[in-house]
Amino acid sequence: MIELKDGAIKNVGPSNKRADVKLFDVNDARAREFGDKRVKLVFEDKSGNEVQVALFPEDVRDVVADVESLEDDSPVFE
Repeated sequence: MIELKDGAIKNVGPSNKRADVKLFDVNDARAREFGDKRVKLVFEDKSGNEVQVALFPEDVRDVVADVESLEDDSPVFE
């Protein structure tokens, strides 16, 4: 468990935490270098909620390939 107090997160209980994050209606998505070896993807919605994900280049290439495959096969891109 965690507690939120005045915008701060406080750990309650053991330190082995797990979280799922979902952000819908993203209105801003960016990619930039992160350190010497990774790429940071940043997604933000209109309310200012933000998700940041740091990936190694090979993982970014896998995501790009997935999107390109969707472009060829999915009506989402029509």
